[in-house]
Amino acid sequence: MEPEILIGAWRRLLINPRATWVLFAHGTCVVLTAPDGDLAEQAVRILRDSGPVHAGSPAGDFSVITAEDGDGWVVTSHHPDVLTYVARDEVEEGGDLAVGLFGRSKRHSDGTELTVVHVEDKRDEAAQA
Repeated sequence: MEPEILIGAWRRLLINPRATWVLFAHGTCVVLTAPDGDLAEQAVRILRDSGPVHAGSPAGDFSVITAEDGDGWVVTSHHPDVLTYVARDEVEEGGDLAVGLFGRSKRHSDGTELTVVHVEDKRDEAAQA
């Protein structure tokens, strides 16, 4: 999926418009609740620890949230700030299990490849609020 599409999706999906976040190549977003220093490095550390899936552990857990616009889903993980976007056209069956497993596999790929494609730095805006 093109980074521009993913960036637009996350800008629509995140509730807090002042959130600082980092996007990875397969659609995983790490929201930085205490952004500091190099944001990409901070997000990579979080995703390196919380992205890869380990069956039978909390790292395999997920929940599925349907996007309000109906264009896809957000797949949560055991880390509250690690979320993965799944577009409607990425899965044939739109059930929570199929979507969740697909999203979890995307998170695993992002957590092992660790390829940052976008940094949304809202630190200045958050400080002004």
